[in-house]
Amino acid sequence: MNKTSTTFIVSLLAAASSVFAGEKTDFSKLDLSKLPAPATTQGVTYAKDIRPLFETSCFRCHGQDRQKGGLQLTSLDSVLRGGEDGKVLVAGDSKNSLLVIATAQIDEETAMPPKRGPGGRGRGGPGGGPGPGGAGQGGFGGGGDRPPNEDSPGPRPDGNGPPGGPGRSGGGPGGGFGPPPKPLTSEQVGLLRAWIDQGAK
Repeated sequence: MNKTSTTFIVSLLAAASSVFAGEKTDFSKLDLSKLPAPATTQGVTYAKDIRPLFETSCFRCHGQDRQKGGLQLTSLDSVLRGGEDGKVLVAGDSKNSLLVIATAQIDEETAMPPKRGPGGRGRGGPGGGPGPGGAGQGGFGGGGDRPPNEDSPGPRPDGNGPPGGPGRSGGGPGGGFGPPPKPLTSEQVGLLRAWIDQGAK
């Protein structure tokens, strides 16, 4: 193989990896103009600003006890590492970061938490087949929240099960079943964008 071919292949691989795991999410089909603008806040850090947002809205599915799609958001290292499909952010480029696309919920296939359809069931995820992060899908969510059963980690319908009991999120912060997590607000997504654009530190 000649030097030109090798250089071309290396360049192509570098370009593909810069779009992280987004190779399954076609960004050209998304209306990125719907993304909230990055916040103007300076000095945004994971520990001070971003982890509290994730704790409220994301740890239920991406916390210590449960990591859908192999993605854990409880530490800076785990966020930067990404999940089963690869990285979920591109430091310095929030507009091309799956984490922003998902939390902004501009696309039903990647929306996190998954958008709820009629009857409270999620579309393109919970109760509706493979969702974001599932087989052949972009995103990082996986199969979704199904009602608890004998094999699930949450409380069972009969009230017997792991600590936590009905209506609580047994198994630690954000774990188990209960009310669906609230999506990030536009302002929070803007803060997430500012954090990524500032280098995701």
